[in-house]
Amino acid sequence: WIDVSYPDGSDRNGGDYETFENIWKKYPSWECVKVENISCRAEKFPSQSIADLGQKVECNVNTGLICNNKDQQIGGIIPMPVCLNYEISVCCTPNRPECLPTPSTTSTTTSTASPTTSSVSPPISTTTPRTTTEEIYSPTPTTTTTTMPPSSTTTSGTTSQTTTTAPVSTTPV
Repeated sequence: WIDVSYPDGSDRNGGDYETFENIWKKYPSWECVKVENISCRAEKFPSQSIADLGQKVECNVNTGLICNNKDQQIGGIIPMPVCLNYEISVCCTPNRPECLPTPSTTSTTTSTASPTTSSVSPPISTTTPRTTTEEIYSPTPTTTTTTMPPSSTTTSGTTSQTTTTAPVSTTPV
């Protein structure tokens, strides 16, 4: 359990500050890259939950524990409006290469001003083949048949019949 701060009961603007910043100030070799989990408890009441103590306390993985004397009310577990002395326990990723996450593909690029060179490329033209269906008008030949009436010739008792059919002609319409 970590306890780097002790509340001053005579200072209304004081409190108990078990923050990660205060831990690093007191223990510069403390190796914690990211706090994964935190437990907070009152030093004199380790088996009681903070909620049951009647004090306004902030305990989270982003800052640690913060208890301000000015936020406390008279009553509760102690008769004075001051913070109890708290301690924290954290589960964190240590600052060791084998514990750190693998680097992401994000990169930072630093650039300095340099002369600008411009070049103009000829425009690129792209032709997309287009399929069309084209109807070509081809007239259908029309066949006309003309039939001539039969002609008859009479000669001394013999009848001769001749049928003449006009030739078929193909004429475009």
